[in-house]
Formats: sequence, structure tokens, C-alpha cells
Amino acid sequence: MTASSEASQASARLAAVRARIAQAAQRAGRDASSVALLAVGKLQSVAALRELRLAGQRAFGENYVQEAVGKIAALGDLTDIQWHFIGPLQANKTREVARHLHWLHSLDRLKIAERLSAQRPPEMPPLEVCVQVNISGEASKSGCAPEAALALARAVHALPRLRLRGFMGMPEPGIGAEATRAQYAALAALMQAAQRELPGLDTLSMGMSDDLEIAIACGSTMVRVGTALFGPRPAAG
Repeated sequence: MTASSEASQASARLAAVRARIAQAAQRAGRDASSVALLAVGKLQSVAALRELRLAGQRAFGENYVQEAVGKIAALGDLTDIQWHFIGPLQANKTREVARHLHWLHSLDRLKIAERLSAQRPPEMPPLEVCVQVNISGEASKSGCAPEAALALARAVHALPRLRLRGFMGMPEPGIGAEATRAQYAALAALMQAAQRELPGLDTLSMGMSDDLEIAIACGSTMVRVGTALFGPRPAAG
């Protein structure tokens, strides 16, 4: 595929996803501008991310710390990219996230929050964070338990170098539209409860390529989309 055809395909995919978001927002009685699009570049090439940025996409999410840091360096000439980390974060990788990323969606332990706050360079703005909630209850999923989420959010809100923005969640895959809706609605209810006592919460990070319409109907303000923007994910290797 030529460079021009790759650019054209990136633009077409981006336009299609934006149209889906706009239509879903309209059905929910919301303004399309109330839903941000995060392009998930997990295992995608630097060239693919560059094409999508040149097509107009600004916010990109990564799942692996070293992959994220490498892409940030490789795309350093594109200074207006906003980098989000959305994968599980181990304690020994917090320094890289604190020094290089703008957002973290997968905060699920106070220990990690404290490390990030201590390691965030003072010349950088606070790290924008979402508390990840295990809304599906799967043992294999990251995230804090729903009943522990508000207490964790309170603790994170008090840390000096972090800015708590809201919550992130992923439903159990393959459970059908109604069950997915119920899990997203539970996270939205948690967000509403937190907003009553914690100022500044404005982000519900939920919804992916196959269920973004349901997530937007439930109040999502940021959808994390990979396949619909980039095509099938390359195999890890």
C-alpha cells in the first residue's frame, strides 16, 4: 500500500469512527463534543500512529510502558500528541509513566498513585488520572473493586502531583448488549456518587470499537478505540 493510500485509509477510518460517536451522542441527547476519542495504538506501528495524527487524531493510548515510551520518542516531532496509558501498571514502571505520559486510566492501587505523585517532575503539569474499576468482577481483570473505588478516589484526589479526572472500566466480553449496558450503567452511577463530593471529576473512560454506542448512551465521555481506527491488531512477537 502506498503512503497516500495509507493516509487516505487513516482519514476514512477516523471519519467513520467520529460519525459513529456523533450518531450515538445524538441518540442519547448529547452533544458529540462531550465524547472524546482515544486512539488505542497497542502493537500498531509508529507509521500508523503518525498517519492517524496527520489525519487529525490527537489523543493516543498505549497498553505497554516500553512501547509507549518508544513511540513517544519516535513521534517527538509531533509535539501536540496527548499520550494516555491504559494498561495495567506495575510499581517498577511508574517512573516512566510519571515522566513521559499525560494521562493514566488504569490506576487501581494507592501505592501506585503515591509513587506516581512522588515521581511526577515538578516542571510538568499534574498527571491526569482515572481510577480503574473492575466492573465485570472477573478475576483476570485489573481494577479495584466497585465498593473500594470511592475510597481510592478520595485518596488519589488528595495527592499533590495527580489530578483525578474520573473512572475507567471494561465490561466482560461477549456478554451481550443488555449485560454490557448494566455494567457501564453501574460505573456511571459510581461516577455520579463521586462527583457529589470530589470536585473536578469529568471523565468516564468506557467504550471500545464494538460497544462504544452503548457506552455513550450510558454517559461515557471518552471512548478507547483501536480496531476500528487501525484495522486488526498485529500479533505480538
